[in-house]
Amino acid sequence: MTVLETDLAPAGPRVSRLVMGLWRVVSWHLSDQELLDLIHVCLDMGITTFDLADIYGDYACEEIFGRALALEPGLRQRIQLVTKCGIKLVSDRRPRHRLKHYDTSLVHILASVEHSLRMLNTDRLDLILIHRPDPLMDAAEVANAFRQLRGSGQVLHFGVSNFSPSQFDLLASRLDFPLVTNQVEISVLEMDVLDDGTVDQCQRMGISPMAWSPLAGGRLFGDGDPQAERVREALVEVGEQLGGATVDQVALAWLLRHPARIVPILGSGKIDRLRRAAGAFEHQLSRQQWFTIWTASKGHEVP
Repeated sequence: MTVLETDLAPAGPRVSRLVMGLWRVVSWHLSDQELLDLIHVCLDMGITTFDLADIYGDYACEEIFGRALALEPGLRQRIQLVTKCGIKLVSDRRPRHRLKHYDTSLVHILASVEHSLRMLNTDRLDLILIHRPDPLMDAAEVANAFRQLRGSGQVLHFGVSNFSPSQFDLLASRLDFPLVTNQVEISVLEMDVLDDGTVDQCQRMGISPMAWSPLAGGRLFGDGDPQAERVREALVEVGEQLGGATVDQVALAWLLRHPARIVPILGSGKIDRLRRAAGAFEHQLSRQQWFTIWTASKGHEVP
């Protein structure tokens, strides 16, 4: 099964409908060559978009991925790189950080992008996101940083992550080019953004939200969580109706069914799980099947 493509927004970029998330790449313990081989497996399946952040893996993930890319520089033309900035962690790699906090100043954004480019062994990022809403964010200053990065060609597109609709609108109001996505938590267990206007805003603007933890960070498969157990039963039921779709395939198909063109970010480095995820495109949920899962998650029928 080949993963489809979509435009995140009317002005781009074009990305794969499933994204490879690399926040756990440190724990995969892959050699540079093994990671390069995994990138090739993703490309063979049609997964061409890779999601990182400066802080992932205690500031190590970008460097690990960049080393793998350096083994075959020509691959850069076949992939889209997404990364994030704006969070400062307490880390031995950042001895000046005395506590975890946010920084969306122009100086930090520019410095973070320079560092990401260096770690990733590339001259451009396809998309940069502000990782978390910053209560001290000066929208005009962030917009100025985005304009400089766009003008230099270091970043091609810009977006946000975990922003509310009003926070999104504030930053967008200072820009003369569009934000192309809002990366938020969406899954069969986490539906708040379907109710608070976040996904509505994306659909109104014609942009695709990116979904982190689309399988609820593994919570879907654990025991002792009544919501997860209800939803898992519903996913099994719907999967049987679809001819044997697995729990994770149905959970992803539930997201893919939404008209906002949600783009799930996968979090596994295991090839069998990636192939199974790609199989979600083979399963189209009916409205009743979609609402069967919604009802199980909410614990009540629709009003």
